[in-house]
Amino acid sequence: MSNETRLRVRYAETDQMGIVYHSNYLIWMEVGRVELCRSLGVTYRDMEREGVLLTVAEVNCRFHGAARYDDEVIVNTRLGHVHPRMVTFEYEMRRVDDGLRLVSGHTKHVICGPDLKPARMPQKYRPMFGMNER
Repeated sequence: MSNETRLRVRYAETDQMGIVYHSNYLIWMEVGRVELCRSLGVTYRDMEREGVLLTVAEVNCRFHGAARYDDEVIVNTRLGHVHPRMVTFEYEMRRVDDGLRLVSGHTKHVICGPDLKPARMPQKYRPMFGMNER
């Protein structure tokens, strides 16, 4: 399961050299993750309202190329390893004009309840995340 999200680099996302500042790629990962979930039929908002939080436990980001102001970027997000207690999302970002790979990485999320204690993914969400019944 994967999803592509397009975005355009805003001036505020660049540094003095006109290159996208590194922390913005983490924000773009979030955008990709939220849109992937939406494409699977679930929104972060609805999950959180029901007491299901996807707490970030690990972030990996490998830089391959540079994006600049006004570049259009594709954020490809896909489900990686899924488990009733943890979900991994994998990302690849490319510049639209020439296909240059900009970033690859992943985020691991522990499923937590409103008290931020680890929990299990509720049954109703498991099929959306490709989890087999256990």
